Amino acid sequence: MTTPPDPNNPDPDSAAGGASGQTPDPNASGGYPPPSGPPPSTPPSSPPPGSYPPPGSTPPPPPPPPPGSGYPPPGGYGSPQGGYGAPPGGYGTPQGGYGTPQGGYGSPGGYGTPQGGYGAPGYPAPGYGAAAQPEFSVGAAISYAWNRYKENPLPWILVILVGGVVTSAINWIGSALSGSDGGWAISTIFSIIAAVVGWIFQGAYARGALDEVSGTKPDFGAFFRIPFGPVILTALLVAIGTVIGFILLIIPGIIFAFLAYWSITFVVDRNLDPIEGIKSSFSVISKNVGPLLLLALANIGLLILGALLCLVGLLVTFPLTVMSSVYAYRFFTGGQIVPVGLVAPTAPPPYPPTQQY
Repeated sequence: MTTPPDPNNPDPDSAAGGASGQTPDPNASGGYPPPSGPPPSTPPSSPPPGSYPPPGSTPPPPPPPPPGSGYPPPGGYGSPQGGYGAPPGGYGTPQGGYGTPQGGYGSPGGYGTPQGGYGAPGYPAPGYGAAAQPEFSVGAAISYAWNRYKENPLPWILVILVGGVVTSAINWIGSALSGSDGGWAISTIFSIIAAVVGWIFQGAYARGALDEVSGTKPDFGAFFRIPFGPVILTALLVAIGTVIGFILLIIPGIIFAFLAYWSITFVVDRNLDPIEGIKSSFSVISKNVGPLLLLALANIGLLILGALLCLVGLLVTFPLTVMSSVYAYRFFTGGQIVPVGLVAPTAPPPYPPTQQY
């Protein structure tokens, strides 16, 4: 006799997951009862969102430690031993890090810093495009004078001829009149007149050379734009000092004439009084005796060469000596020297305002 199925309880064998007499499948739904402990967990294949920063990003630095607590422990994140922000070599640390004292950006070896930066102590700080002052060269001075002379020779030749003719005429007249009674007085007067005319022409030569070095080409009249009174008085004082020096065994006279050589040039160029002109000449030349002595010897050689060429050579060599001397004057006093071939500026630059001689 068969028992009818219970509608509230299905077949126990099928509910167990298999037919009667078979081992039930543990994976089947409704098999063995679930274990009493928590279900086993499988490590996730990737960290959950928000656990770590995305690749390629830099984590923010840790917050600073509280006062007195010191650095984080060695080896940790942001610690002293090479960690992020740590002192030995870390980011922003004292040992070579970014912005640190040892060579970092803005540090004592970095860009614009005291140790080795542009314009740092121990390095020159020249202005933009400033060139180093070259050494004085005798050859450069004479070459400059020659280039200036060959661009404007006629006014120089004319002034030299006029000066020579006028001075010679005065001396000849004095000699012709000295044969009569009181000839010594007439000779003395004409000798003084000839000396004064010669001093005026000395100022004229200096004026012409100053114009040439300033980049202009003076005509005949421009040579005589000079302060006549100060020029004559300056030349007289230099002559007196030289004569006294020659009386004192000659050598002092040569030294005085050498040191006072630029006296008229100072007076013409800067409108100084005679005493200041002589003092300025003494000051500058005495500080540069070596190169200026070489220039003086070279100029004496040029004058001897010009005299040997039947005096005609002096029409070339004499202007060279004057212009090379004025070139040296401007060089050692910081004045204007316009390179050959350039147009002169509208006004020469001022001399150093605090320059002392």
